[in-house]
Amino acid sequence: MAGPTTAQRGAGQQTDNPARPPRPTGRGRPSRRLLVVIAVVLLLASGAVWALYGSSWFRVEEVRTTGVDVLTPAEVESAAAVPIGAPLVSVDTDAMEARLRQKLPRIDSVDVVRSWPHGIGLKVTERQPVLLVKKGAKFIEVDAKGVRFATVDKAPGRVPLLELTPDQSAGLRRFGSGRLVREAVRVAGELPRAVAKDTQVVRVTSYDSISLELTGGRAVVWGSGEEGPVKARVLTALMKAAPKAGHFDVSAPTAPAVSGS
Repeated sequence: MAGPTTAQRGAGQQTDNPARPPRPTGRGRPSRRLLVVIAVVLLLASGAVWALYGSSWFRVEEVRTTGVDVLTPAEVESAAAVPIGAPLVSVDTDAMEARLRQKLPRIDSVDVVRSWPHGIGLKVTERQPVLLVKKGAKFIEVDAKGVRFATVDKAPGRVPLLELTPDQSAGLRRFGSGRLVREAVRVAGELPRAVAKDTQVVRVTSYDSISLELTGGRAVVWGSGEEGPVKARVLTALMKAAPKAGHFDVSAPTAPAVSGS
């Protein structure tokens, strides 16, 4: 009797020895090294959070104020209300800056910075008066933006007085007193340095009628705030050409006039 064929023997072997399942490659589960790395990262992160918020290492202990002239550091620090003892990282610097500008209008800008590990720095820029408005026995300071920011008992030196006496014209109704003040500020800011230091009064009666009262009884008709730099150059030339003159008119800078020489 014939024995099993090669195909039959192969079939029997396949039945008796089924194929083994593939060995796992390890891609489906994290390696021990990766687990260690994750654990270390979590440990460091929790340690950093504790150091910043829970420990006493990085807490506010001192405040340093710079840039003040009229204001005092004590005034600024009181208005800032820096939370001494709080975690330095938790200090809301934006809110502190807004609070300072609201409570102290003399402050033009302020930067609140963290000074690690224990400090807060307040870098202040004060507004500078370019004009004064008399109010009774006191003076209101006006800065280069036209902002009335402080009332003082004594007029600061070399800051001209603003006399705003507008006529009841259509121009006043059109521009308003606020616009006239800004025009006066604009003129004061564009005066030649030698003229600015001698200017005692900036007088405004309308948008295109601005004049200056200088030391020594001298006067300047400036006109409107238009062409300020040109008028400044023309006025400088006129004063050099006629140093003893008492009246200068640069309202039309292409046709200036001098009198009282």
